Amino acid sequence: MQIAAHEYGVVLESGAVRFERLLPGPIERVWAYLVESDKRATWFCGGEAEPRDGGHVALFFKHSQITKETPPEGARKMNDEGSLMGGTITAWEPPHRFAFNWVGMGDPDSDVEFVLSQAGDKVRLVLTHRRLATKSRMAMVSSGWHLHLGLLEDQLTGRPPGGFWSVHQALETEYAERQKEAEA
Repeated sequence: MQIAAHEYGVVLESGAVRFERLLPGPIERVWAYLVESDKRATWFCGGEAEPRDGGHVALFFKHSQITKETPPEGARKMNDEGSLMGGTITAWEPPHRFAFNWVGMGDPDSDVEFVLSQAGDKVRLVLTHRRLATKSRMAMVSSGWHLHLGLLEDQLTGRPPGGFWSVHQALETEYAERQKEAEA
């Protein structure tokens, strides 16, 4: 698997990872893919977002909507039937900032923040995910975001979606190794 160095998430501190991508705009279009259920479901998960600070965000994961690849046995139920999680919106600043507390992914809850800014004719997306309590969760979440952001880029550029399950385990292993290097 050939991945450009700038595509990897960066460990900020213990339990936090940040990703940055330059995406085709306009910024309102990228915002729509973050907050509108039908658009978000094409690269990450569906679910309505109540458009205000303190509002509820539903996160309905059904990976068969984003990839036709056969999932590993442990992910089959989420892939085929779906899984509902949610959270509380902590920042709603269209079209620049969307953040939420994610409930249901593990203990403790975690915090996700998307920040969009104009970068010439592109849109800079910065994703930060904090409060990832264990090294295994950090590696799993990092590889997941890496793949989901690749699918977002595929959606925005009109490319066919890249692999997901076929590269997930190798990428998770790579993130675990990268974390060891960051701690050294």
